[in-house]
Amino acid sequence: MNWHLLDISEVLTGLRSDIASGLSTADASSRLLQHGPNELLDRGGKSPWRILWEQFTSIMALILTGAALISALVGSLKDCIAIMAIVCLFALLGFFQEYRAERTIRALKRLAIPSVKVRRDGMILEIPSVDLVPGDVVFLEAGNIVPADCRVAESYNLRIQESVLTGEAEAVDKCTTVIGNEAGSLGERRNMAFMGTTVTYGRGLVLVVETGMSTELGKIADMLQGMADESTPLQRRLDRLGKLLAVVAIAVSALYFVFGLLRGEELRLLLMTAVSLAVAAIPEGLPAVVTITLAIGSQRMLKRQALIRKLPAVETLGSVTVICSDKTGTLTENCMTVTELIPVPPYSSDQLLLASALCNDAVASYENGRPLIVGEPTENALLAAAAEAGIFKKELEELFPRSAEIPFDSSTKRMITLHSVTQAGSRHLLASSAGLSEGKRFIVAKGALDALLPFCRGEESLLQQTISDAEKLAAQGRRVLACAGRILGVDESFDLETVPQQMELIGLIAMMDPPRGEARSAVSKCLQAGIRPVMITGDHPLTASSIAQSLGIAGNDSVMTGAELDRIGVDGLAVASGHVLVYARVSPEHKLLIVDALKKSGEVVAMTGDGVNDAPALKKADIGISMGITGTDVAKEAADMVLLDDNFATIVSAVEEGRTIYDNIRKFIEFSVAGNLGKILAVLILPFLGLPSPLTPLQLLWLNLLTDGLLGLGMGVERAEPDVMRRSPVSPSSQIFDRRMLRHTLLTGGVIGLTTIIITLHHRDFHPGTWQTMLFTSLAFAQIGQAMALRSFSYSFFKVGFFSNPLLLGMVCLVLLLQTLVISVPTFQDFFSTTTIGLESLAWVFVPGIAVFIVLEIEKCLVGRKPAVTG
Repeated sequence: MNWHLLDISEVLTGLRSDIASGLSTADASSRLLQHGPNELLDRGGKSPWRILWEQFTSIMALILTGAALISALVGSLKDCIAIMAIVCLFALLGFFQEYRAERTIRALKRLAIPSVKVRRDGMILEIPSVDLVPGDVVFLEAGNIVPADCRVAESYNLRIQESVLTGEAEAVDKCTTVIGNEAGSLGERRNMAFMGTTVTYGRGLVLVVETGMSTELGKIADMLQGMADESTPLQRRLDRLGKLLAVVAIAVSALYFVFGLLRGEELRLLLMTAVSLAVAAIPEGLPAVVTITLAIGSQRMLKRQALIRKLPAVETLGSVTVICSDKTGTLTENCMTVTELIPVPPYSSDQLLLASALCNDAVASYENGRPLIVGEPTENALLAAAAEAGIFKKELEELFPRSAEIPFDSSTKRMITLHSVTQAGSRHLLASSAGLSEGKRFIVAKGALDALLPFCRGEESLLQQTISDAEKLAAQGRRVLACAGRILGVDESFDLETVPQQMELIGLIAMMDPPRGEARSAVSKCLQAGIRPVMITGDHPLTASSIAQSLGIAGNDSVMTGAELDRIGVDGLAVASGHVLVYARVSPEHKLLIVDALKKSGEVVAMTGDGVNDAPALKKADIGISMGITGTDVAKEAADMVLLDDNFATIVSAVEEGRTIYDNIRKFIEFSVAGNLGKILAVLILPFLGLPSPLTPLQLLWLNLLTDGLLGLGMGVERAEPDVMRRSPVSPSSQIFDRRMLRHTLLTGGVIGLTTIIITLHHRDFHPGTWQTMLFTSLAFAQIGQAMALRSFSYSFFKVGFFSNPLLLGMVCLVLLLQTLVISVPTFQDFFSTTTIGLESLAWVFVPGIAVFIVLEIEKCLVGRKPAVTG
């Protein structure tokens, strides 16, 4: 219901309540049963058992489980146990990766206060906030957190900080009058107080209109819980790859089995070879290596002040095409700052600052000359500017003590104070130049220019120039305040009920929440990397446009307001999202629509933010990025990544890291699939050449874990390619296997298969009894050369540097050591069915690796340097 459109008497009638006495205890109890507790509900998420079940029912796990069962049926218990051990290991790794508590709603609950003051049965009581019901009369004062959505009934200079909902730093002056704008955003509903916001000044009496999940905060919680976690681009690509490899594995095994039956081969032998082919085709190490690579990448990002909460977000950063950023606190300092002083002759800038410091309720203390200010953001900015000019409020209060005031009121938009001049004050340079002698009294007024001008005198030309200056500043997105004053006559009285006449305009003060110093360069780097920055804010369009232009994001023609968005609807937004770069006066629901429209148009969307209002969009986006310092718990819990330094520039570093990790994952996938292709060729072709069951399932599992696991881990930490930030983002529709990668895979797999088959046949003829061990070992060592050549898609191994990846070198040594132990230690020989080989044979096992390395290095030179991924 649009409570802000109703007069307070209509609200009371609709809620059957009374300001003077409040609800009765019996009525409140009845309403509590009807509406439920004033708390946010947690609907829970996926259970741990379901997550674990999904790991064991993945396509790869099911194929391997089937292979294990077949091994058991044919009597190979050792192979069965080994395969199932691998299935369990990777299922547990996947479980621990996915299992995380849904803490977003708990964070939302912490925004509620434990108790509130209410009027019931004509008495003021203190009750738990969860017991509030619609119709309750609640007392609010500075420091309180608003416990429910309320209609303001009485306001005594009541100001509420609503940045957690609207994203804006400026506290809102609350009023009791009807707001005649049905489409108004939350920030424009000045007669409403919303759950979770903070009272910063004054006091008030409010009427509860919505509680729990019916509040604006509750709607956000409902949106968060209603949105399912969407898979990332990498997850979707890996899912497609897994299904393709599964089909290949089943098809190859089935075809071999059928052909074997037609040839009359032994059934047990056929089944074991079919199982071997299935095991060879499945990259068992892929999920683990991807997870570990992402985890290592997240640790590297942490050193760059980016905390990764969800591992797939590491890769997603590399695919981002659009960054939707909240303005306040993300691109700006979240701190109002004086940007310009325009004194009206004969007054000076210092006298203008003196006036703004005197007519000011902020409290300031000073340490080592630096101000520590507590108050409203606007008044804080005025005192900070005065302090920079050497004008300190504490000193002014002693020189020009305040004797009376007309407090600021949102309806009049002005504040007036009365001061007297002490003996010391009369000697103050700024006082003496203004004709303020001891004993004299003077008034100072501060407020909107249109609220002070009717009470000011002066030359018409000066006043018109001041109006023109104010309009120009407002058009630039500045907040403009005016200061005026007058010296009172000896017998002149100061009436608190009327505004003094014949004041003189002292000047204008322009303020704004300035852009972060590093934000402009960060935006520029995003543009160079092919990433489009989009600003989404609840602020005024002029302010948003001014900030956007100063950062290099957009011009005036690319700004859209929330009201315009409502008018064009979802279909219109789908078109507009392609060119609009600034959205102003938007609500949390608008942010969701914007992110959704961008995603539907094929963009990979990152959303940055820090307030509760950002949480639904953070969760909906492909990657949500929360601020670590100013961000609310809700935003952090909904986000995939947290910027620990609240620095927009950190996103650029994170994008570079994400692209590097994506490159490394693609390198590993090519490495794994090409290596498995070589194994499949060997296992598939050798039986037709008189060597039945070339490798056992256990040997193939060992090879996959040895090469895909250890070597793959080393490849996962490879440093960035030189051109990583000079290419377009990865297209969301792109496949992991592009033409270059497919060519590499076929070439590499063919070389591995051909060379190992030749070596195996040679040893069958000249070294009987060692051919299986030679095949087993040459396949392991072949992928060492492949790993070295794949350290870069485009640059030579010798240019990349031999020692630039020490972890990979360590893994190479470990693979050499482990495989040597398997073929030389008697215990391992019995377990893996291997035998000792001589020195001459030992030299042969390195030939496939050397051949693969040489072929891939030549291919780089012939094809030339091209980006590994393009948009």
